Amino acid sequence: MSNRELSDPITMRLPTDVLAEMEEIAEICGRTRSWVVVRALKSYLAAEGREIIEIDRARRDVEAGNGYDLDDVIDELEGIVKGAAA
Repeated sequence: MSNRELSDPITMRLPTDVLAEMEEIAEICGRTRSWVVVRALKSYLAAEGREIIEIDRARRDVEAGNGYDLDDVIDELEGIVKGAAA
C-alpha cells in the first residue's frame, strides 16, 4: 500500500470461497490480502457506493425543498417545444 495514513485495523468474517479467491489473487499479484481488499472496496465505492451517496444527497435536497415538481418541468418543456415548432 502507499504511504497514506492508515486507519485502525478492522476485523471481518468472509465466506471461505471469497477468502480463498482473495488469497489467490494476492498471491498471483505478489500483494497482501489487505491490498486486494482495499482495491475491491475502492472499486465498489467508485461505482455503486458513489451512486448510493448521490441518491442520498438528492433525496435530502428534495426534502429540503431544493427540487422541482415534475409536472411543472414537463409543462415548461412542452412550452419550449411548442415555441420552437412555431
